Amino acid sequence: MHQRSFQHSLRSTSASKGGRGSSRNMFFVAGARNTASGGGDDRRSIYKKFREVDILDKKKTVTALKPGEDRAIFLGLGMILSSVMMYFVLGITILRSYAESVWTEEGVCVVLNSTVTADMNCSYNCGSDCWRVSKYPCLQVYVNVNNTGRVSRLSHNEETQDASSECFYVPRCQKNSAQMHAMIVNISERLKANQQVPCYYDPSEQQDMVLLTRLYDHSVVFHSLMWPSCMFVVGALIIVMVKLTQYLSRLCEEIGKIKR
Repeated sequence: MHQRSFQHSLRSTSASKGGRGSSRNMFFVAGARNTASGGGDDRRSIYKKFREVDILDKKKTVTALKPGEDRAIFLGLGMILSSVMMYFVLGITILRSYAESVWTEEGVCVVLNSTVTADMNCSYNCGSDCWRVSKYPCLQVYVNVNNTGRVSRLSHNEETQDASSECFYVPRCQKNSAQMHAMIVNISERLKANQQVPCYYDPSEQQDMVLLTRLYDHSVVFHSLMWPSCMFVVGALIIVMVKLTQYLSRLCEEIGKIKR
């Protein structure tokens, strides 16, 4: 009896010790699992924070670049519109006069006669609603075009031909008529001294008059069209570069998303 009771007490003691040991083992395993899961959550939270910071930086960069891109596009559009307006103005002024001019051929004119014939009346402005009359001498010049025996009257340019069909040069009307007279005499003496001068004539011979100079020749038309053309090209390049930059940025973002 004593032996059985002693063995029973030993079994109960060992069972109680085994229960305590198993409970301790379960506690350590659960703690380890909790620690592992807690470490994973910390890593995920840190990754999320870095990801949020990265996204915020990208958003700040995009918001900082967008106003600059808009200004660049507006600048390019403004340059293009300005060049178009300049083309329009040049088209109705210089290009129109150049296209309608019949004096297209350049030749050599030999001065045959250069004389002052009579005085011509002109009016000058002396103030608000005040106009007075003055006089200038009319200079007539006759030339031989390209030694062909064709005698024509020489005029300074298209404006002079429109203002007076008789005089070589129409000076700006001034109060002092003696000063205008001295100017015309000086021009006459210079033409007599040179004898041969370059001139422009009508190859179809519809116009008997020839011109000493043209208001709008090839060089004037070229230089007048060069600047609006440069402005148009620069404005278009600015817009193309901005659009190309936007396309490359979107392409980089898509490549970054694919890699992630």
